[in-house]
Amino acid sequence: MTYIVGLTGGIGSGKSTVADFFAELGVPVVDADVIAREVVAKGTPLLQQIVRHFGEDILTEQGELNRGALRERIFADDAARQWLNSILHPAIRQAMLSRLRAQTYPYVLWVVPLLIENHLTALCDRVLVVDVAPETQLLRAAKRDKNNAALIKNIMRSQVSRAERLRVADDVIDNNRDFTASLPEIKQKVLELHRYYLQQAGTEHE
Repeated sequence: MTYIVGLTGGIGSGKSTVADFFAELGVPVVDADVIAREVVAKGTPLLQQIVRHFGEDILTEQGELNRGALRERIFADDAARQWLNSILHPAIRQAMLSRLRAQTYPYVLWVVPLLIENHLTALCDRVLVVDVAPETQLLRAAKRDKNNAALIKNIMRSQVSRAERLRVADDVIDNNRDFTASLPEIKQKVLELHRYYLQQAGTEHE
């Protein structure tokens, strides 16, 4: 399997922006959130199973999964979240591993919000964390998703702490500053890490 860099960070940390910068450099990106949407796309057996469990009100008028409605439901009910995870995680994991194995580039960026929580770090050669303070997470996530603060706090509580992420990290991108002002610095850091990962991948496969 190709050299795997696991990218993670809490809600509102800026993972997507960092992943986009790597993609601009030609790095293949396997994104758990993208795969999670695909496995519950309209007409899939998994979506039908979810509807049977939660009811038709978690669908949009177009018959697609209303992710916002489902998110509110599961983060208010631990049993519901555990049930959903029990059917989604195996399907998502299988699809992710299949795509990781198919890569031929020297390394692949594997974007997984719950990389640590789901005990997937053992599959990574390096773990890259996008670090941000909890209060900044809350502000950014609320602005981006137009979610209420209580829901975002529930999501944050379901994720590992900032300290735990930093303990696991091999590499860290600091995204605590004003987002727009810090973009050039983040892009430069991504370039430095890109060069380093290419070097490490080459050494690993010699």
